[in-house]
Amino acid sequence: MRQTLGMGSRRFGRVNWLGLYTLAMREVMRFVSVWTQTLLAPLVTAALFLVIFSIAIGPARGDVMGVSFTAFIAPGILTMTVIQNAFANTSSSIVISKVQGNIVDTLMPPLSAGELVLGYLAGGIVRGLVVAMAIGLGILLVLGIPVAHPLWALVFVLLGSAMMGAVGIVAGVFANKFDQIAAITNFIVTPLAFLSGTFYSVAALPPVLFEITHLNPVFYLIDGVRFSVLGVSDSSPWLGLLVCSSTTLAVCLLAWWMFRTGYRLKV
Repeated sequence: MRQTLGMGSRRFGRVNWLGLYTLAMREVMRFVSVWTQTLLAPLVTAALFLVIFSIAIGPARGDVMGVSFTAFIAPGILTMTVIQNAFANTSSSIVISKVQGNIVDTLMPPLSAGELVLGYLAGGIVRGLVVAMAIGLGILLVLGIPVAHPLWALVFVLLGSAMMGAVGIVAGVFANKFDQIAAITNFIVTPLAFLSGTFYSVAALPPVLFEITHLNPVFYLIDGVRFSVLGVSDSSPWLGLLVCSSTTLAVCLLAWWMFRTGYRLKV
């Protein structure tokens, strides 16, 4: 039975707020302390993607959905960078702890499975938001593209960070070695990001690929951010909200179950 009283616990009601805050701050400070790798590097990569694709394809591609090719791919690159960083934050934190053998330091305190999920998610969400704001500011200043629907942008960036942060928790719990998490990143996360309409409109795809793409929740994230920035999209943002919210909830429940049962965490 978990201890609910005492000097080491600040549990009011059914939530250990002090423990949750401590875990969340640890996850945030973990990526802030190496900001050149976790924040600056993704911004440089996103800028390189934008410049290279604009120079190589932009002049010949022309307008896409009524906007320039550069403007069209900018929200996709923003979303791709956000979800990759949210995933990396949670997955790397758990895998490093497992490899170093100090995951027990996180599991031993009086934190419930839900509090563990929320604490790890906090780091991924904050990192995703910071990356999104930095890239969004660059898009505004360099390309002169304002955000058409700021509230929708906030919703989809939050959902994207939460969804892929939760996927990172699941992947981190599942993986026992760095090469396993690298395989998940290379063969699952990166293809999902690249093949979800980041650099093209799905309307140009053959019918089979068109239908397959609409089964991918990452497509709705990218399409939702594109709608919020440019006001154009391949699907309804309300449908995207439903799909992304449902997927995020499902993955969070899976992560909760893993912590609740100690799956691949307890020897």
